[in-house]
Amino acid sequence: MASIGVSNLHIAKLLTDNKDGATYDTPKKVAPSITVGMVPTTNSNNLYGDDQVVSADTTLGPVELTLNTTDLPADIEAEMLGHTINDDGVMVSNSQDQAPYFAVGFSSKQTDDGKELFVWLLKVKFRVPDSNHQTKGENVEYQTPTIIGSGIPRTSDGDWRYKVKSADPDVNQAAISNWFNQVYDKSTAEAPASTQTFTTEEETTDSTI
Repeated sequence: MASIGVSNLHIAKLLTDNKDGATYDTPKKVAPSITVGMVPTTNSNNLYGDDQVVSADTTLGPVELTLNTTDLPADIEAEMLGHTINDDGVMVSNSQDQAPYFAVGFSSKQTDDGKELFVWLLKVKFRVPDSNHQTKGENVEYQTPTIIGSGIPRTSDGDWRYKVKSADPDVNQAAISNWFNQVYDKSTAEAPASTQTFTTEEETTDSTI
């Protein structure tokens, strides 16, 4: 199905990611979103024998995520980039700041009767964005913030994205309704032998619109 728009842009700080699993902070809404762009990269290697390809291997590289929003609140930006806000309310950017990893979630309406696509990208690190300010001319041109991050698989299980369409058969609607309350956690899903279902708890997602 075709997608119509994008909304519900959330981030959730990745607290732990190891052999015992991954945990996240409570998701926070970023700001009204304009675009969410996602470009996965792949690395391909071919083995040749007798003047032809006899084996091919493809691995996932970083996923470039571009977020364009109507606003980027100072507290959200500082958290995403590892900056601090001092007692005067001023954002302090230091050369030693280290951006943490986040899950990034959003939704997109589908053309079939208002159903939606829900996504969590599971491990994204953002970098300091470019900045451009332009004088006001005869026509108003809005300068909206854009921030770019790189997504990689989680150390705990290799997962890098969760996505689900609310119109898909056998979808547990509780997982949909709780999508932005917690990052989706597949370990809490109860899957009968014949069908795959989704449960609630921590949530995760992502997808290409």
